[in-house]
Amino acid sequence: MAMSTALWSFALVVGLLTLTPGLDTALILRTSALGRRRRAWGVVLGIQTGTLLWGAFTSLGVTALLTASHLAYTALRWVGAAYLVWMGVRMLRDTLQKRPASDTNDSGLLAGTDSTSGGWRQGTLTNLLNPKMGAFYVAVLPQFIPVGANHFTMGLLLTTVHILIGLIWSAVLIGFAQVLHGWLRRPQARRLLDRITGTVIAAFGIRLALGD
Repeated sequence: MAMSTALWSFALVVGLLTLTPGLDTALILRTSALGRRRRAWGVVLGIQTGTLLWGAFTSLGVTALLTASHLAYTALRWVGAAYLVWMGVRMLRDTLQKRPASDTNDSGLLAGTDSTSGGWRQGTLTNLLNPKMGAFYVAVLPQFIPVGANHFTMGLLLTTVHILIGLIWSAVLIGFAQVLHGWLRRPQARRLLDRITGTVIAAFGIRLALGD
């Protein structure tokens, strides 16, 4: 497989993956729609930092060792699931108390101030605690590395393609969410958004815990 073919083929695969609604989409839309543009971009940068680390670890063979170890993979899966369920339940609890997380103080990870650093920590942690990202890279990345190419260099190049696609799609999501900002200034709308996002996040956590 030629390098150009590998890059375009990988871009198609991860492009379709990126466009599929999931946890990252929910976090970016929710944060941006509440008017926290800097924090939303922090979440985006954090997610892509996690992607870069997964790609680098895979290229070095570290992630292959992790997924080969049933105990290590299971431990990371349960930690990630607990983190996601905690985030989702916290948001749902706040809406049931008619106190949307966006209206509270800075005690919550999802609430926080409109700071890039806070969003970056959230995005990075969410991505790195998802072992399915590592499993995806172990299963897919090697298939697009041409014979004779340097595994680490080519692996990072392919990961960069994934990151660029993620950044472009995230910019679209943030722009769309800004359109909804006026509507989301109403408390009822914020509670609705938090209930949807909290349910999605908790569901991802439960699905991860069940190993589906």
